[in-house]
Amino acid sequence: MDEDEFEDYDREVELALYREYRDVVGQFKYVIETERRFYLANEVDLVRRDTANDFYFELSMTDVWVWDVYRSDRFVKSVRVLTFKDVNVEQLSSRDFELPKELTLDE
Repeated sequence: MDEDEFEDYDREVELALYREYRDVVGQFKYVIETERRFYLANEVDLVRRDTANDFYFELSMTDVWVWDVYRSDRFVKSVRVLTFKDVNVEQLSSRDFELPKELTLDE
């Protein structure tokens, strides 16, 4: 596989992942971003854990979709993340499920 074929394949895989996201986002209540992953989930629990000299976050999610191009099954029953980095949790509204017409991809 030459470099151009690899880049084309990579673009197609990313586009397929985006299309899957677009198709499933309406099934979830929350968008969660960590330093390593992007998730959709229906239940989220974020707890700050203090240690002697620092703190970390414990993030538990259930009914989850994982944005990861290398996973064969992106739907997961539960996910637990421990991180010292930022965590962003946003509750989706029904408006978030609709793409502007100029961003809609032709199938």
